[in-house]
Amino acid sequence: MTAVIYARYSSDNQREESIEGQIRECTAYAKRSGIRVVDTYIDRALSAKTDNRPQFQKMVSDSSEGYFDTVLVWKLDRFARNRYDSAHYKNILKKNNVRVMSATETISQGAEGILLESMLEGMAEYYSAELSEKITRGLTENALKCKFNGGTRTIGYLINSEQRYELDPEAAPLVLEAFKLYVSGKTMQEVTDIINKKGLRTARGQKLTLSVTQRMLQNRKYIGEYRYSGHVTESGIPQIVPTDLFERAQRTLADNKKAPARHKASDDYLLTTKIFCGDCGSLMVGEIGTGKNNKQYRYYKCIGAKRKRGCGRRRGIKKDLIENFVFSHIMQTIMDDELIEQIIDIAMKEQGKENTALPALKKQLSDINKSIENLLDAIQNGMYTPSTKERLAKLEASKEETEILIAKEEISKPIIPRECIRYWLYELRKLNMESLEARRFLINTFLNSVVVFKDKIEFVFNYREGTETVPFDILVSISDTYYGTPPKAKNPKLLPIGDGSGFFVYS
Repeated sequence: MTAVIYARYSSDNQREESIEGQIRECTAYAKRSGIRVVDTYIDRALSAKTDNRPQFQKMVSDSSEGYFDTVLVWKLDRFARNRYDSAHYKNILKKNNVRVMSATETISQGAEGILLESMLEGMAEYYSAELSEKITRGLTENALKCKFNGGTRTIGYLINSEQRYELDPEAAPLVLEAFKLYVSGKTMQEVTDIINKKGLRTARGQKLTLSVTQRMLQNRKYIGEYRYSGHVTESGIPQIVPTDLFERAQRTLADNKKAPARHKASDDYLLTTKIFCGDCGSLMVGEIGTGKNNKQYRYYKCIGAKRKRGCGRRRGIKKDLIENFVFSHIMQTIMDDELIEQIIDIAMKEQGKENTALPALKKQLSDINKSIENLLDAIQNGMYTPSTKERLAKLEASKEETEILIAKEEISKPIIPRECIRYWLYELRKLNMESLEARRFLINTFLNSVVVFKDKIEFVFNYREGTETVPFDILVSISDTYYGTPPKAKNPKLLPIGDGSGFFVYS
């Protein structure tokens, strides 16, 4: 008789150790009963109330292969806590000449055994339903007392020993500040950046993201509301945000949702997240200024200076000036056949570095083949024993497994041929260079970063090491988009510096 062991634990007060205990008792039972165990299937932290268990489904599928005739479980409730599922899957196993056995519940094969098994399955389903009801009752009682019911702790609160909410003395003031900043006109991103800089973190110790900030600004817990399963208790927990401030924040959120255009100004700033201030290292962001003749001027400005974070840089740089230089440089690259060959060399070299598992697997396969050849030579020379046969079978199995792993690795991380890379790079020449999307794609592909200093600009490209430094006056002289000194602007206060450099100064 050959068997597989199926072990499972759910999340209700069970741990990894329970799996080990189940396997140990099933193994001992199999040894006493003369059953040979050929495999083990394990589902961790999955309930038997559902059949959505990966290893369980694999076991049922494998039963058709015919290499085992018994499924051994610690108790029948490990197999299923649902009588319909139990009958359904036992019927499938039965058609494959496989039966289910319990290592701890003695059940005969006669009519009385069928009755006993049905009773045990019914009790398991009853226990599962009763446990679910008890948990629901407990959570409901907690909710009526406004106690913490588990899950991720809300930013700004602590949970005391009685499972009640308390204000976090460090985080709660920052939550309140976030609301004030948002209703004062700050964008969601600005609020996130400011609060992160002041040290506010999630319950897992991570920085806030835009989505976390948005959920925080919509969380009614901050006005003292406790909610559970449709039940709402006013003033059930300590209040952090005044109700009128919270409602203003909701109106602001609704207004910004209806008018998303305030965020679209940065959409066509192609160097967003790639251009940095050489003085303080902060990102430079897109700005728009309007001159006396109502002509708009676009430029990049240091966010450190913009938000008065200690950067004294008052200069901004023309958007078209810097973007067109970067784009023309990239175009020179993709039109240069020699440079393209150098890029291909780098790509082929990097592909070889990227996959460290494949060379190790191929060496392992070579070693296995060598061992098989040595054994075959020994057999030909008359050195054949039962252990030799067993060793050869293991090596053949290991060879097959390694070949499968190599195939999977080659499929998951294929090596792109040199010709394909060359074809792709040549195809870039056919892009519509007047298209904003084409320019954005090329810049994101080839450019790593731009650092703007007072007298020079440093470019870091993805296809070469080191930086390329260009004095600013040279950049201006070769730029076909330089427009000279703009007129005095009025919104924001944007002034030319008088030297025709392409920089703007803020008054």
